[in-house]
Amino acid sequence: MDICVVGSGYVGLVTGACLADFGMTVVGVDKDADKIAALQRGEIPIYEPGLAPLVARNVAAGRLSFTTELAPALEAATAVFIAVGTPPLPDGSADLRFVREVAESIAAHLNGYKIIVTKSTVPIGTGQMIEETVRAGAGAGAEFAVVSNPEFLREGSAIRDFVRPDRVVIGSRDERAVELMLDIYSPLRVADVPFVITDVESAELIKYASNAFLATKISFINEVAALCEELGADVETVAYGMGLDSRIGPQFLHPGPGFGGSCFPKDTRAVVEIARGRGLDFRIVEAVLAVNDATRERMVDKVERALGELAGKTLGVLGLSFKPDTDDVRESPAIAVARGLIERGARLRVHDPEAMAPARRELADLESIEYCADPYAAAEGVDALVILTEWNQFRALDLARLRRLMRAPVVIDLRNVYEPAKMAAAGFRYLSVGRAEAAAG
Repeated sequence: MDICVVGSGYVGLVTGACLADFGMTVVGVDKDADKIAALQRGEIPIYEPGLAPLVARNVAAGRLSFTTELAPALEAATAVFIAVGTPPLPDGSADLRFVREVAESIAAHLNGYKIIVTKSTVPIGTGQMIEETVRAGAGAGAEFAVVSNPEFLREGSAIRDFVRPDRVVIGSRDERAVELMLDIYSPLRVADVPFVITDVESAELIKYASNAFLATKISFINEVAALCEELGADVETVAYGMGLDSRIGPQFLHPGPGFGGSCFPKDTRAVVEIARGRGLDFRIVEAVLAVNDATRERMVDKVERALGELAGKTLGVLGLSFKPDTDDVRESPAIAVARGLIERGARLRVHDPEAMAPARRELADLESIEYCADPYAAAEGVDALVILTEWNQFRALDLARLRRLMRAPVVIDLRNVYEPAKMAAAGFRYLSVGRAEAAAG
């Protein structure tokens, strides 16, 4: 089957590469000429484990190509996947202008029955908007169907999530469209992946509701961590005990500086605005957002309480991406905490395995920051080392070497990477989240 994927960002590129690996003929389209030129040269504009060889293999096999020319790709395709950005507007709602532009282009080049598939995270009612836009542009007799097929890709494990998903959601009232989607995803049907076949509106809401619930778990355990610190309890043990309950599960019960990235902050704000647009208050999600903001501020307070006034102090910072195995710093809690530390007078020596370039752009307005080639360079001469992203590279550092490099042997681990007893035995004063402080005897 010929497929056109409009948008070659994170979702579009992973989707196109994986569908090509399923045996489809896929054309990735993007209006960013520099991005397309880079992809045509074999250069991947994002960091995602396994993506570069996947793209290269399918380009070499002739199943995957990239272009800025939308019209011929639309006309050749049976299925058009919309994977363009839906950035937040000032009020938190999703900006759908790029989705609408794609729908208008489809209408202008509709040359036979096509399924129009939304992969972008879009508010409820977007499918109806796409259908009305295409119908208005192509005429009453045009043959097409709109499908909602939300993505559930986690940065850092996106390929695995695509080829081994928990579920595939297909929203459409058109039986022919559903059959075509089932054909596209036939490798997953053979693998007994659950399929949820529903209407467009329910499919659109499944995505928002899922992300809002996961964000809720993160904010909840961060509130529990604050309580643990006051009561002398251990949040890791509490989370483990909670997670053994099959009704709760262990995922997303990891305390830290809050959630970030391109999905959770945007989608939680959007679902609040969707509810408000219908005269409802989504009070739980509103609280989740407030807790997330407060958690970031509490992490800055934690560092300041541990060290005293930060003015004049130099801190090493490990991690800038919002999570490990990605270079994405969008709404990264690590970036937010780094900013907060600088605002209180600290100078920073920072390192991240993959996110140094985007972090430089994000923090370009700040002067009190030095970018270091490795964790040991970041630790040299600092008054404390702050761990902000739980990269595996930070889990097995040479602690003796770190201690020799640092001005003071203080580690403030905001991701609970290390065990307190181990750090105390290595001669460190060690602070983490939701656990008692440990100090060398």
